[in-house]
Amino acid sequence: MPLPLNPAMMTTDVSPVPEAARWVAGVTFPPDRPLINVSQAAPVAPPPAALREAMAQALLEETASHLYGPDLGLPALREALAEQVSGQYAGQVSPAQVAITSGCNQAFAAAIATLAGPGDEVLLPTPWYFNHKMWLDMSSIRAVPLPTDEALLPRLDVAEERITPRTRAIALVSPNNPAGVEYPAALIAGFRDLARAHGLALVIDETYRDFHSGEGAPHELLTDPDWDDTVIRLYSFSKAYRLTGHRIGAMMSSPARLAEVEKFIDSVTICPSQVGQRGALWGIRNLGNWLAGERQEVLGRRRAIEQGFPRLAAKGWRLKGCGAYFAYVEHPFALPSDQLARKMVEEASVLCLPGTMFEPRGAASGARHLRIAYANIDRDGIAALFERLESLEPAR
Repeated sequence: MPLPLNPAMMTTDVSPVPEAARWVAGVTFPPDRPLINVSQAAPVAPPPAALREAMAQALLEETASHLYGPDLGLPALREALAEQVSGQYAGQVSPAQVAITSGCNQAFAAAIATLAGPGDEVLLPTPWYFNHKMWLDMSSIRAVPLPTDEALLPRLDVAEERITPRTRAIALVSPNNPAGVEYPAALIAGFRDLARAHGLALVIDETYRDFHSGEGAPHELLTDPDWDDTVIRLYSFSKAYRLTGHRIGAMMSSPARLAEVEKFIDSVTICPSQVGQRGALWGIRNLGNWLAGERQEVLGRRRAIEQGFPRLAAKGWRLKGCGAYFAYVEHPFALPSDQLARKMVEEASVLCLPGTMFEPRGAASGARHLRIAYANIDRDGIAALFERLESLEPAR
């Protein structure tokens, strides 16, 4: 008799990125039409050489880089990140309010573990980041869909209507994954005020903060001296310094909450990667100018999407959101996006993710949209992508 499986795990949707990778496994693409992969929002190049050299030196010369470290991260990295964020946001963040995690996904999982349990609820704007939804599902916590408006921004009045006695948090992602939109500072502050008024947490994932199109701080949450009574800020070093494989993220919250987070980390990974943390610390200290250049490159690709999109608009496509790593587009075909995305692999050698992976099952909006992770293709790649989408003619 087979061993039982956790029902919550069994009813959780499969992860979209490995699922999409299976669509192209073993497929041979024509030499004149190689695959354009815009399915995953992750740097494909390694960290800059100087950072790799610093990490290699740490690996060779620092015995501690091979050992367990503090559960909540290297004190020097916590201090450096607190100082950096305080400066970026004109706020007040102390090292005691910073935890280093094994990627930003672990930061979200740990935050939720301190907030909610089976039967509780968390509000997620739709389209949502699929890993947030997956973790809630696996934890038997109900993800309450929070529909967004035509500009893909969540509405405060709708959020307030959906708060129940079981609600524990509102989770935002800005710049948004999958939609790319940047939430206005006033809207973010409004969600903080709403959460505080109801005794909830506002979890804000700023994985793509380094590629925000605006100058200065994207919000003023951290200028509030009591920010940590409501706000839990999440961050990732994966995009900033191309440290995806080293799994280094961060959470900022109250010291009391981080004491609970320590239990989570100790039970799951014991500590974040020692070499990865040293890489992140070296990046903070040395790669400010380099990161500014990376930001300009990504913003240039964003402009290429916006400037080139009229050719697709003429075919009935709509650009609904564009920013950081993503474009969220509405397609003109009768075919639902989950079928269309598979057809695009066959007919256009393009791999992207359907909107059905970011919406509740059966949602009409999901069937009409596609997510394009454009940050990993250059301007020539974007032009080639548009050419292929422009010529796509599946059954309407």
